[in-house]
Amino acid sequence: MYVVTGGAGFIGSNIVWSLERRGLGPVVVADRLGTGDKWKNIAKREIADVIPPRRLLDFLDANAGSVSAVIHMGAISATTERDADLIFENNFALSMDLWRWCTAHEVRFIYASSAATYGDGTEGFDDDATPEGLARLRPMNAYGWSKHLFDRRIVRMVENGEPRPPQWAGLKFFNVFGPNEYHKDRMKSVVAQIQPVAVRGETCRLFRSHRPDYKDGGQLRDFVWVDDCVRIVDWLLDNEAVSGIFNAGTGQARSFLDLATAVYRALDREPRIEYIDTPENIRDRYQYFTQANMDKLRTAGFDAPMTSLEDAVRSYVVDFLNTDDPYR
Repeated sequence: MYVVTGGAGFIGSNIVWSLERRGLGPVVVADRLGTGDKWKNIAKREIADVIPPRRLLDFLDANAGSVSAVIHMGAISATTERDADLIFENNFALSMDLWRWCTAHEVRFIYASSAATYGDGTEGFDDDATPEGLARLRPMNAYGWSKHLFDRRIVRMVENGEPRPPQWAGLKFFNVFGPNEYHKDRMKSVVAQIQPVAVRGETCRLFRSHRPDYKDGGQLRDFVWVDDCVRIVDWLLDNEAVSGIFNAGTGQARSFLDLATAVYRALDREPRIEYIDTPENIRDRYQYFTQANMDKLRTAGFDAPMTSLEDAVRSYVVDFLNTDDPYR
């Protein structure tokens, strides 16, 4: 049995899809479905059970002998969330509970960290998971801090030789996009936000650059196709000897202009783009560059190629967003 927390969410539901596709065994989702359409993310899957997070530890205790791995994708992931107590409870305290449970029952544990742990990027984007390397990072919001706090805690425990799960891996996801992100509303990827504008033949808006070293729309991100992130999780499940914290990106930063252009091109339309000022309340904290260093994961043995931005955007637009049923 594989337990996927946040399994009805964006990355989690795509992992559930892959587990089912690979026939690895019964899959249990731990998540809150709410009153919206989030349930549609798992509507096509054969799922053994859907467990509310408040019942998760009891469920794990009752099924301890059957669980092969806990894949922990559940979190409050909105970078705009201001309730730090709520973020701490969901993103750190529950993660620690699952770490301890997996340790006690010798169950493999894969979890979502985040590129938000790198803060403004001043210290670079190397997945140095030593206590000293992590101590240099300064996340810019409570979400990034909560993920960073958990990374630091388990790395220190491992450094001290304390008990740990038989396999543990944290993935620092960069700017992931792909199917089943529709419930995220304003937190959806730029691809999902531009596509309906482009379909109508209208002009999309990107932020103007407020730095002389970047052109308008030239701000850079490591945009990564969700299928590539899922392949990393699959690879970890196939390679139990690999543990650690790893970046999950492409290793190649691309501009928002590239991204927007790819959406229009996928629809066989000429790009129509205008620029607006970055809001003043985020202008001083706005990141102009992110790029995952993927050397550590490659050295560990992951050798699958990452999907190009243009191919990934075309697949997302043509196979999902431009269809009557955009869900995987």
